[in-house]
Amino acid sequence: MTFSIIVVCLNAGDKLRNTVQSILEQTTDDYEIIIKDGCSEDQATEAYLESLRADAAGDALPGSAVSGHIRVYRMKDSGIYDAMNQAVDYVRGRYVLFLNCGDSFYDRDVLAKVREAIVRRGDPAARSIFYGDIHEKRTDAQVQSNPVIDDFACYRNLPCHQACFYDAGLLRERAFDLSYAVRADYEHFLWCFYRAGAAAVYVPVTVALYEGGGYSETKENRRVSKREHRQIIARYLSGAQIRKYRLIMLLTLAPVRTWIAENPATAGLYQKIKRRLYAKSH
Repeated sequence: MTFSIIVVCLNAGDKLRNTVQSILEQTTDDYEIIIKDGCSEDQATEAYLESLRADAAGDALPGSAVSGHIRVYRMKDSGIYDAMNQAVDYVRGRYVLFLNCGDSFYDRDVLAKVREAIVRRGDPAARSIFYGDIHEKRTDAQVQSNPVIDDFACYRNLPCHQACFYDAGLLRERAFDLSYAVRADYEHFLWCFYRAGAAAVYVPVTVALYEGGGYSETKENRRVSKREHRQIIARYLSGAQIRKYRLIMLLTLAPVRTWIAENPATAGLYQKIKRRLYAKSH
């Protein structure tokens, strides 16, 4: 099996159903869906999970429900990254994608296109992160990931986890660091890249419709995000690199660019210019 799609949820309601449905509509069946529920109590989530249990196959694993491609595990967790860590224990596929409730695949051919890119890459023994682009629902803008991951990209602009297919071995070797409340996925990507020597391979495919506006984007958690970013880059980049990249961000008016990128009226134009710059520089 090539893909394990992990969906973690807590009282997600119809968002869970819609996310799972987008996976089930994929044109390839070379995947499994692992739903890790943190013991939801809302009626919509309970009803959906009960429908999965009702359709469960006879070979269900202990503590799980099996329905076709889907396995469900219900247990308490301390938050989203703890839930993601728990779900990895049940992965059977070679590559893992974390698709949050409220997000969905961009189209029905995403997994087929990514699998084709993996096959073209060859070298099945190599550990890699295959990553693509996202489309933001909130701004209705296509957001291209940096096609080359280098030190500066690691400082400022990594792809979000909804666009990343991780070699499962990377996640088994080292879990998300729960000391980071908002940036654990960012820190883990840097660990994969700098410590585990994983190859970061860009695939020109729009992977996910990204809902946005969630936990990490509240006003308080944006402050936490900035603090954790400073802590994390100090672990992986030199002081000289950090000073250089901070100066570049200052001179290129990073806060202004962020505002433009997040404004629905200007986000599309900003992303179009960014795609052209990426094409010229790479």
